[in-house]
Order: sequence, then C-alpha cells, then structure tokens
Amino acid sequence: MRDRPSSTDPAVLALQALAHVAGDEAMGPRFLALTGMDVAELRAHAGEPATLMALMDYLMANEHDLLATAEALGVKPETLAGAARQLGGTDW
Repeated sequence: MRDRPSSTDPAVLALQALAHVAGDEAMGPRFLALTGMDVAELRAHAGEPATLMALMDYLMANEHDLLATAEALGVKPETLAGAARQLGGTDW
C-alpha cells in the first residue's frame, strides 16, 4: 500500500474513490440508494463538490467500504479521511 495517493489533490482522490465505488457490485448500488441518485444523475454530477462529499461521507460511515476503497486505490484509509476533511467534510 502506498503512503501517498497518485494525486495530492483531494478532489482527484475523491473522484478515484467514486470511480471505484460506482464500479463495485455491492458498493455502487448501496451508494446510489443512500444518496437517492440514479446512474444518470451520478454521471451528470460526479465532479461536483456535493457529490464528492456525499461519497466521502459514505466511505467514512462504512468502514468495510472505506478499507476496500483505500486498498483498491493503494492508499491508507487515513489518506481518504484527510481528503474528506480537506473537501470540507466532518472531522470523523
């Protein structure tokens, strides 16, 4: 596992996490159900700050999914939590 993401930009890291979650058979539908978005809305709003924060909030509230996403991205879970804070999220 890398200590640093491929980008230091928290928005880029959040987009990478979103791509992983959206492509996962279990996480994707769960994230959509919790946000009330459908696939078309997610595609249309993927880069918007509110969508990225919804994704980061989802990950911070679901440890299993946070760990799986961090592993898939090759970063530490703490890196994702830091990105969430930098994007304006809650201090978990």
